[in-house]
Amino acid sequence: MDAFKWNPAELLKLSGSYWSTCALHAGVKLDLFTPLASQPRTAAELASELGFAERGLAMLLDALAALELLSKQGERYAATPFAADFLNRAAPGYLGHIIMHHHHLVESWSRLDEAVREDTPVRRRVSHEPTPMERESFLLGMFNLAMLMAPKIVTQVDLSGRRKLLDLGGGPGTYAIHFCQQNPQLQGVIFDLPTTRPFAEQTLARFAMTERIRFEAGDFLTDPLPQGCDVAWLSHVLHGEGPSGCAQLLANTVAALEPGGLLLVQEFILDADRTAPLFPALFSLNMLLGTSQGQAYSEPELDGLLRQAGLVGIERLVVNLPNGAGIMLARKA
Repeated sequence: MDAFKWNPAELLKLSGSYWSTCALHAGVKLDLFTPLASQPRTAAELASELGFAERGLAMLLDALAALELLSKQGERYAATPFAADFLNRAAPGYLGHIIMHHHHLVESWSRLDEAVREDTPVRRRVSHEPTPMERESFLLGMFNLAMLMAPKIVTQVDLSGRRKLLDLGGGPGTYAIHFCQQNPQLQGVIFDLPTTRPFAEQTLARFAMTERIRFEAGDFLTDPLPQGCDVAWLSHVLHGEGPSGCAQLLANTVAALEPGGLLLVQEFILDADRTAPLFPALFSLNMLLGTSQGQAYSEPELDGLLRQAGLVGIERLVVNLPNGAGIMLARKA
């Protein structure tokens, strides 16, 4: 395949691509896909039902139809089968929470030049200082993503013989749940900030896992970690910290693990020269916008951090994951 070559048309397409993004965000924020998944409606009917102005709504519906997220027959709009599965609040696969999390990041991304110039975050740290709406979108957005990834990951990570899993910074506990479903002998503990507890407990109840998995509140950099675990899962936790914070977090985790314990790290992993894959490179900028030291890490950098923590048998698992995500495995001697 020929290498991609920039031209003025592609450059301007990229420059204006946020128009499509904002149309999607507006459709989700206004919850247009849910009613249109149940039955077709005209713009006038939907405007009357939702209390919106018809003119602007019709324009947005046409744009969403142009994006092939809605279909239009005559004057009636309906959700496409894909939108009915993933943008309809009533659907099990609903991804609106992660989309709204992305929406809440837009303002800070418009100030990227400021963050680069000053090397300072320009938004509150979403995991620590969110508004209630931001917290819900962030935590349930993480649930959205994990529900897509976890079923694939847990079948490719061998936890046979392991007794207790520490899901560090586990949010709603989606990975802990799927690991325990895959490994009947396994119990788990989710360790995260106190504000995460309601979301985690609701998710555990939804999956009937309250007897096998518990939630423990705390800050993983400053508070004692749960003891007695022989496997630790750190999913997209390290990128929120600088190298020294990562070193401290890994040292704390290793100290809490049982001898011979297994440590698994999932991150968006950069190549050694840090210019690919694209998503981790862009994600590093997202960390610049919202944290004082956070960043995406390369595979050699993660390997070095794990070695510094005294771990052995370090390897990258062969798991085909999207957006440059990867899993590093290591063991406590």
